[in-house]
Amino acid sequence: MIAVKKGFSAALLLCVAFAASCADDLAKVTLVLGDQARNLRSLVEASGVMKDAPYQFRWANFQGAAPLFEAQRAGAVDTSYAGDLPVLMAASGGVDLKIIATNVGDSATNGLIVPADSPIHSVKELAGKTVVVSSARGSISQHLLYGALEEAGLKRDAVAIRFVLPTDASAAFNSGQIAAWATFDPYLGIAEQHGARLLRDSKGLTTSLSFVTATESSLKDPQKRLAIADFARRLAKARAWGIAHPDEYNQVYSSLTRLSPAEAKPITARISHGIRPITTEDIAKVQQVSDLFSSLAILPGKVNVQAITDTSVFEAR
Repeated sequence: MIAVKKGFSAALLLCVAFAASCADDLAKVTLVLGDQARNLRSLVEASGVMKDAPYQFRWANFQGAAPLFEAQRAGAVDTSYAGDLPVLMAASGGVDLKIIATNVGDSATNGLIVPADSPIHSVKELAGKTVVVSSARGSISQHLLYGALEEAGLKRDAVAIRFVLPTDASAAFNSGQIAAWATFDPYLGIAEQHGARLLRDSKGLTTSLSFVTATESSLKDPQKRLAIADFARRLAKARAWGIAHPDEYNQVYSSLTRLSPAEAKPITARISHGIRPITTEDIAKVQQVSDLFSSLAILPGKVNVQAITDTSVFEAR
């Protein structure tokens, strides 16, 4: 009995020492967390899930996926967050990334809109018009537009497309310089609150999935990998908290985005249905998107979604 007890105590001491060593190693890690329109930062700060993180971190905010992935290409961020097609576009273009977690989005966060006084009342009436797409070629908004055109019985070349970053597009839309705009929240929600009419959201047209990705070079660093895994799990807890505490989340989101709480509420109400580990079904759905946009020559090259996915990170300890 005594030998067993001593052995148990020694093992326990080893475990405690190992945990302390890991904590010391993580204390030396600093993560740069890429974000779009402060979506993740507002959630994390509202929920408080990162207050006791055993590593350092800072946020890098971008107005859209295209500039975010350019930062990831340059190694300026360790993680990023974007819709399925922008992730595919980045991977196809050689950006160093791995998909590590899935965000289940809301189809209402991506929409095709026209000004309040526009004579256009259906997608079919867009034929011959110019549609502005944010933020760049291979965006979730381009995916929505193509799906909406097909649903309306129009060919993809029935409209002219201009790619404009969302802040510039927002200013042009508000001044009446844009006939139709395919965009996403928060830009979509803000435009709708100022009278924009929705022609079509993405329900049934896109997967509505977005992903947390990590730079592959960061994942090769053992301590950074553990920190990134911890961040992904905390992000899942934060999203669950945000769903359960919509008013508190909305207050923080509005303060970070400088929207009034009333303006922010419709946006935060539909921002996500949760973050979770990647499933085989997710991979299959996004592979279909990859195959479609590869066949349309929008992706620079074919992407094997399984090959750019690391399902082990989320559970790494």
